[in-house]
Amino acid sequence: MNTMTIYMALIAIGCFALGGFVVYLVKKIQDDKRKKTAKLEAERIINRAKSEAKKIEKDSKHKAKDFESRARKNAEKDIQEQKNRLEKQENKYKDKERRLESEYKKKENDLEKRERDIKALDEKAQIAEKRAKEQEKEILVKKEELTEKLAGVAQFTPDQAKQEIVQAMEEEAKTEASKKIILLEDEAKAQAEKRAKRIISMAIARYAGEYTTERTVSVVSLPSDELKGKIIGREGRNIRTIEGLCGVDLIIDDTPEAVVISGFDPVRREVAKRSLERLMEDGRIHPARIEETIEKTKRELFKSIKEDGDKACMELGIVGVNAEIVKLLGSLRYRTSYTQNNYTHSIEVGFLAGLMAVELGADVKAARRAGLLHDIGKALDHSVEGSHAVIGADFAKRNGEREVVCHAIRSHHEDEKPRTMLAYLTQAADAISSARPGARRSMMETYVQRLEDLESIGNSFDGVERTFAVQAGREIRVIVDAAKVTDEQSLMLSKDIARKIERELNYPGQIRISVVRETRAVEHAR
Repeated sequence: MNTMTIYMALIAIGCFALGGFVVYLVKKIQDDKRKKTAKLEAERIINRAKSEAKKIEKDSKHKAKDFESRARKNAEKDIQEQKNRLEKQENKYKDKERRLESEYKKKENDLEKRERDIKALDEKAQIAEKRAKEQEKEILVKKEELTEKLAGVAQFTPDQAKQEIVQAMEEEAKTEASKKIILLEDEAKAQAEKRAKRIISMAIARYAGEYTTERTVSVVSLPSDELKGKIIGREGRNIRTIEGLCGVDLIIDDTPEAVVISGFDPVRREVAKRSLERLMEDGRIHPARIEETIEKTKRELFKSIKEDGDKACMELGIVGVNAEIVKLLGSLRYRTSYTQNNYTHSIEVGFLAGLMAVELGADVKAARRAGLLHDIGKALDHSVEGSHAVIGADFAKRNGEREVVCHAIRSHHEDEKPRTMLAYLTQAADAISSARPGARRSMMETYVQRLEDLESIGNSFDGVERTFAVQAGREIRVIVDAAKVTDEQSLMLSKDIARKIERELNYPGQIRISVVRETRAVEHAR
């Protein structure tokens, strides 16, 4: 029993040992297989890593080559651009150098020319000085001769002799001064008159405006004379209503199919004319309808006045004009000076002043502005006292206009002495516009009186035989006695007459004074 048990135990132990060995062997085989598999996987991973590393290395080399190539190209491009920039800068400096060299040569030539001119002036001055010394010697010689002559005359006192010498020297000095004035005037006219004529003629040629002459009456045409009775109304109530609301006089006489509106205010006449025309179209003429029509006409007229002012500013390219000034500009359409329409006259003066400003290099916009606004004072009513130039300038200044423009307005009729180029341009443009043939029609009495005044001024000087006013008062011709007035004195006489006309008369434009001296030698052969 015990032996069997022991035998069974040994067998069990051997089985356990064999099983453990088998398990160990199987486990070892599995471990070896796993290690082999892991080793193969590791080798595969390593090979793949090596392959990827080679690929990365190859890509890196390729990218490095591309980067190097691009860097080289960019560097070459930058270098080329830098070279081009340097070449341009160099060319620019070379051009500047050539220009400076040219300017230097030009200035050098100018200096040489100026030096030659100075030398010529020095020579002229030396000649003039030499001539003056010679004249001084001649005067001394004449003085000695006169002194000797006077000394030989017993009835002359020393004071009388001195007075005679002074008088003789004065006459000689006047003669020399007249000759010098003639030379200076010829030199000045050669430049100033030529340029002034060119500027004015160019301005006149480039602008040609139309004129509208208006009177103190307006005529309304009627379809038939039957309407005259309607306009008069029962017991004259219609005509009284129109006259009272419009401030004009209606003249209804035997003139066929016409009603005359009389009044010195052109705006009131225009309101009355438009209202009458509208009433005739409507056919209903009674006080209530007349009042309604006149009010409506006034509103429309004031609107059109504003539009006319805006149109004038737009035509001349002027901006920023105050609304009150624009209204006055538009109302100038219904005002005239010597039958010349002030609205078209102002626009024309603006254009002429601008054209002359272009030639002189002045401010064109300011010149046009001053020319357009120069007669703005004529649109103000009698409640504002003063000349139209002064009150117009004050009104423009209150409404934001610059002082240079206000000064040009104020001085265009010499109410203030002109002191700027703009003021002289405005004055010249106004004179050109108003002095054109057909621009204005003066009254016959005023015209004749002005001619008589011109002739009387010329006749008031000693040595004048007759004076004639010609060219519609634009020129006077003075006939002098050749025995009393010399050629040199003729020049001084023309200047004296011109100064007296400037002091005593008011006139547009300019007046030419021509002094005519004639010497006749008559002999009879027998």
